[in-house]
Amino acid sequence: MAKLEKDLQEAILSMPQKEKDKLLLKLIAKDDVLVQQLEFTLVEGGSTVEYRRDEVKNAIDKLYQIDRYSSGYLMMDMRYINGDITRHVKVTKDKYGEIELSLKLIKDCFEKQLKWIEKYSSKTDKLSNYVVKRTDFILKKLVKLHPDIQFDFYADMNYVLECVHQYAPAYYAMQMKLPKNYEISE
Repeated sequence: MAKLEKDLQEAILSMPQKEKDKLLLKLIAKDDVLVQQLEFTLVEGGSTVEYRRDEVKNAIDKLYQIDRYSSGYLMMDMRYINGDITRHVKVTKDKYGEIELSLKLIKDCFEKQLKWIEKYSSKTDKLSNYVVKRTDFILKKLVKLHPDIQFDFYADMNYVLECVHQYAPAYYAMQMKLPKNYEISE
């Protein structure tokens, strides 16, 4: 982001309020995430976190209802949904939801689309690598939360770690030094 020169800052601040308001609204409209953040905090009062989280959960459920042609398509769709999770977190600052949704994305992959991970191919290799990297991401975020909150994810995290080490991503799991079991940190 470019820094404004002092002269320009003073000129902008001396503009009539009505012009500044128009300019501000015009600039805000150009940033979709900022518009969603403002809508979430100012219009919704921050009370729609659960609703927004449920929308992403529904997208994850839809993702795994589709029968795919390859693991490559599955990975592309998982990346797209991961973008939805990232957008959700940017808008709501929902750290709990970030873990919950990311974990659901990976866990459901093992439960509902295992055939694309356990059967080896070059595309499966890429999907496996992606799954392991996302699992590592979840672990790093999870240890930063309070131990009581970590406990909420204990069973699912251990299930995912078990699957990661059992199926095709095992090589990547060892390479990234993922633990075989999750222990709640203090």
